[in-house]
Amino acid sequence: MGTIIPLGDVSRQARRFPVVTLLIILANTVVFLRELVEGNAFVRHWACIPVRIEHGHAYITLITGTFLHAGWLHIIGNMVFLWAFGPAMEDAMGRIRYPAFYLIGGVVSMLAQVAGDPGSHVPCLGASGAIAAVMGAFILTYPRDRIRTFVWFFILIRITFIPAAWLIGIWFVIQLLATVGSVAMVQSGGVAYLAHVGGFFFGLVTSRLWVRRNRPREFGT
Repeated sequence: MGTIIPLGDVSRQARRFPVVTLLIILANTVVFLRELVEGNAFVRHWACIPVRIEHGHAYITLITGTFLHAGWLHIIGNMVFLWAFGPAMEDAMGRIRYPAFYLIGGVVSMLAQVAGDPGSHVPCLGASGAIAAVMGAFILTYPRDRIRTFVWFFILIRITFIPAAWLIGIWFVIQLLATVGSVAMVQSGGVAYLAHVGGFFFGLVTSRLWVRRNRPREFGT
């Protein structure tokens, strides 16, 4: 039993406070608290349900679904990953391009999940696809950055530093293998691996279009 949790980039210092990343985290938190109050009816109304998209309805849920979460562990895990990689990409893209990239990445990830089983009635929800897009952009933009990481493997518990290329690369391989080995959330109600893969590829392929030429390249710049 074990887990690896990224805590932050120690190779560079953001030039500005990551206000957009923080606002995204706050938005996810507010929506999740509303979920707790209004229950399943709220989730089914705003979550992305593939069969609706297939029939040309509720396109807005391709966005709103990325702000919903299935439970405390789901939202906390996603927000920890976003805080680890988001600030550097916000700094690299700027406060206008970054939120646009995040939202489009979320839509692309939802569409990837819908494509896996367009007739599914199972709600797709969570920010992980959009965050996967951020990670895809990060691995191409700052592959050698060291990520402070919490590692728990059986009795081994420690904080260590792992190059972004290795950390994100291993994460992506796990998502890819899980996608090949299962039909993912659209049929089983489990983790939306297709959304992770779709979002990651979007970030990887389009990152050069979003990142500013004068992005910070070294620590403290």
